[in-house]
Amino acid sequence: MDALRSQDMSLYEAALSSECPPQLLKMSPSTFKSMVESIFDVLIEHQQAATLWVKLPREKVWQTPVQSYCQQVESTQPIYIVKTRKEEAIDKDEHLEETSSKSSFESKSVSPPSGSPSLTSQHSGSASSSNHHDGNGSGLNRDLSAAFPGVELWLPSDSRLRREFFILVIAPDFQALVLAHRSRSARQPSGSIDSSKSPQSGPSSTVTAEDGAERKPPLLGFCSFNPHSIRVVLNAIGESVRLGHASSPETQTQVETQLQQWQAMLEHRQDSGTSLPLIENVLSRHLRHQEELWRNSSTVRKQADKATDLQLRNEELLNSIRLKDEFFKTVGQELRTPLASMKTALSLLNSPNIKSNQRQRYMDLLTQECDRQGALITSVLELVQLENVDDQATLQPIHLMDIIPGVVSTYQPLAQEKGVMLAYTVPEELPTVASLNSWLRQIIINLLHNAIKFTPEGGRVWVKAKQQGEYIQIEVRDTGIGIAASDIPKIFNRFYRVRPVSGEDSGGAGLGLSIVQQLLLRCGGSVSVHSRQGEGATFNVLMPIYQEEEDNP
Repeated sequence: MDALRSQDMSLYEAALSSECPPQLLKMSPSTFKSMVESIFDVLIEHQQAATLWVKLPREKVWQTPVQSYCQQVESTQPIYIVKTRKEEAIDKDEHLEETSSKSSFESKSVSPPSGSPSLTSQHSGSASSSNHHDGNGSGLNRDLSAAFPGVELWLPSDSRLRREFFILVIAPDFQALVLAHRSRSARQPSGSIDSSKSPQSGPSSTVTAEDGAERKPPLLGFCSFNPHSIRVVLNAIGESVRLGHASSPETQTQVETQLQQWQAMLEHRQDSGTSLPLIENVLSRHLRHQEELWRNSSTVRKQADKATDLQLRNEELLNSIRLKDEFFKTVGQELRTPLASMKTALSLLNSPNIKSNQRQRYMDLLTQECDRQGALITSVLELVQLENVDDQATLQPIHLMDIIPGVVSTYQPLAQEKGVMLAYTVPEELPTVASLNSWLRQIIINLLHNAIKFTPEGGRVWVKAKQQGEYIQIEVRDTGIGIAASDIPKIFNRFYRVRPVSGEDSGGAGLGLSIVQQLLLRCGGSVSVHSRQGEGATFNVLMPIYQEEEDNP
C-alpha cells in the first residue's frame, strides 16, 4: 500500500514536474471561478463536444457553468466527476435524509460504502438521458439532474488531490486545464481550522485563526493549453483514481479499461492542440468576467459606503432625538420647580394669621420665582430659535464698539445697586468680527449678567478686547466668588447652575453659558474659562475677524 500511496501525486506538483511547466499564478477564488466560466463559455460558443474531468466545490454556484454547457452543447462525450471518499460519505448521508421522508424512492445505482469502491457510470449514450443521477442523488449530478452522461471517479480519502480543484478539457480543437491548489501553508497552528480537511470547502473557504479572524487560504494555480502539461496532469489523475479503487478487485478491471481509453484518446490527439483564436477567445472572456467582477465589487463597495453613511446619519438622528427628549424632560422639571414654589407662597398668603413681614417675604418669593420662570422660558425659546437658524446663515462684519458700550451702560444701574464697579476697554481700531448683531449682543449680555450676579459688593467687573492673530479676544473678568475646579467642565452644560459657597440658590435657568457656547460655535469662535474659587473668573471669547469675500474674475 505504501508503494501505491507514493504514486498519489498532487496535480499541482505533477504539472510542475513536466518538461514545460505552466506559469504559476497567485489567484483569488473569484479569479479561478472566472477562468472556469471562460473555458465553458468558449466551449458553448464554438459547440465543442469535449471530454471533461471536473473537480469543483459542491456549492451550486460552482456547478452552474457545467450545467449550462450540458444544456447547450449536444455531446455524447463523458464528464468524469472526481470525488474523494469523504465526499461520498457526506453525499450518502444527505441522500438518506432527503429520502427518509418519502414513502418510496427509486434506486439509482447506489454507490457502495467506503472500502468497497466501484466505478459508477451513468453513460446512456445520449445527452438527453433521463436516468442520470449519481448513486446518492446529491452533489453535482443531483443538481444537473439528467442533463449529461456522467462517470464518477473516486479518490482515496487522504488523496493529495483533496486540496485541489480543476477542470480538464479535451476536444478536437480545444485542450485546456485550469487548476487551483490550496497551499499547505493554509494550515494554521493548533486551535485553528484546516479548511483542506473539509470535503465541502472550496477555494473560497476561510481559515479561522487563534485570534478569531477569518483569513482566506492562499491559492496557487495555473491555466494551460499545452498538450504535454495536460497529458502529465491527466496521467496523475489516473494514478489517483487507480489508488481510489485499489481495494475493490471487482472494479479494478473497469478502472484499468477506463485508463487505457484515456491513453488511447491522448495518443489519437497527440499532435492536436488548441487553436490560437480559441485561446484568444478564452483570454477575452476572462477579461470580460474580471471586468464584470470589478464593476460588481465597485458597486457593492459604493452600496456599502452608502449603507455606512446612512447608518451614521441614522445614529446622528437617533442621538439628536434622544437629546431633544432629554432637553424637554429637563425643561419640564425646571418649569415645575418655580411653579411649586409659587403655589406654596400663594397658599401661605391666604392664611388669616400671616404677619406683614411674612407676607412681604412670600411676595418677594413670588416675584423671584416669576422672574426665574420667565428667564427659563426666554432662554428655552432662544435655544429653540438658535437650533432652527440655518447653519449657512450669512455672517456680517460687526464692530465691538457698536455693541459692548451699549450693553455695559444697560447693566450699569444693576452693578451700582450691588456696589460693583463695571467698566470696559475696547480699542476703536479693532477689526470687525464675523457674527450677527443679535448674536454678539446676546454673548456679551449673558457673560456680563453672570459676572455681576456672582460678584459681591465692592467687587469689579470689566470687559477688555484685543486682537490675537486672525481672532479678536473678548475678556470678561470679575473678582467674584469664582468657580470650583469640579464645576468648570460642567458650566456650559444645559441647565447646570453653580451653587455659591453660601449654599443659596443662585437663580437663573442654567442656560446662559450654553447659549454663549452655541452662538460662538456658529460664528466659528470659542469660549474658555479660568477661575479659582474665591478669586473670581475670567471668560475668554475668541471670535474670527471678518474676511471680505473676493469676487472671482
